[in-house]
Amino acid sequence: MVLNTVSSAMDDTAFSAVARTAAEYGLGCEATAPAEIPGYRPLDNDRALRAWYLPAEGFIDARAWLATLEAALAALPNAIRTPAGTLTAAPGGGYLLDTPTGAFRAPRAVVAAGAWTTPLLEALDPDLPVVPVLAAAGTAVTVAGPEPWPRVVRTPNRAYACGLHAVPQADGTLYLGASAQAALTPTARPTAGALRFLLDAALSQLDHGLAGAGIVRTHHGNRPLSLDGHPVIGPTVREGLWVASGTHREGLHASPLIASVLADALLAPAPMTGTLSGPLAAFAPCRELIADHTLKEAAAEAATHHAALAAEARMRPPLTGAWPQALTDAYAARMENAYAAMPDGYVPPPDLAPLAYENTGPALAELAAAHLARHARAHR
Repeated sequence: MVLNTVSSAMDDTAFSAVARTAAEYGLGCEATAPAEIPGYRPLDNDRALRAWYLPAEGFIDARAWLATLEAALAALPNAIRTPAGTLTAAPGGGYLLDTPTGAFRAPRAVVAAGAWTTPLLEALDPDLPVVPVLAAAGTAVTVAGPEPWPRVVRTPNRAYACGLHAVPQADGTLYLGASAQAALTPTARPTAGALRFLLDAALSQLDHGLAGAGIVRTHHGNRPLSLDGHPVIGPTVREGLWVASGTHREGLHASPLIASVLADALLAPAPMTGTLSGPLAAFAPCRELIADHTLKEAAAEAATHHAALAAEARMRPPLTGAWPQALTDAYAARMENAYAAMPDGYVPPPDLAPLAYENTGPALAELAAAHLARHARAHR
């Protein structure tokens, strides 16, 4: 993990937190010279001055992992895979999944459709007060570099995102990721801006030698990000209908826990009502929205992220007068206005702040207001 100055002081905070957490859990975190990191060749003005080596931190080729998962699913005698279909309430009770390869009926259904969860639920029951799941569009690229990298090289988490990272793949290629852009609905393809930002960051901050690398593949996906930034897991107020979504970037890591808890609850002798027990209890699909910050705190946090994003894009304010402070004040004012335009009872998490301050602000406010109204009607 490298610490450079192509961002803001948020990087310093995250970099220090890694060392503290490693010490807390007894994991290695060794200071190392950035110049000794294999494959790391940034431009001189983007070079790191500090770096951690985390010997216990592993990494995987996601494509190889997915292929293994596909093989495991294919070997299960009770797993049926179909193309996408529509979910409706079946006559007489239960649910009907209608697909191009057949129709399937069951007394209970679990909607775990990622960023497409809310459209499926709204088609089934538009009055269902489940916390809406939006999309966090992400773009990455795989390149064929001159030589394989032996380890992951990455920055700390950054503004609105997971930070810049290069992950070696099983075939010798290198995965460069990743952009992050909140969206009201899933997006179908990368934007030119996301690709430009990602490649510029990777070539200047990680390895300028990759300028001649071939682009093997462009990746694009939609992470499920809920309206309040927290998972949406468990039974809904509609009998037999369950949801497992809204995990954003943590779905892979949390999937063993989510799967085991849901399986135990679904297979229990007595039908479950209410919420799940244990660590997932707080994330019931029809719960009240969770606010981790006050409106003022959230606006201030979003302004900090916005300033960090400007720094990573190399925006340099004039040094005359009070320009640096004026820009800081402008970020804060813009966020305060955006957050004030949200309906009472809703505080967007920092991940969704761009939706609040860009031209999507009115649509986000309308979405939140509609959900709050549905929730109020269902819990009268």
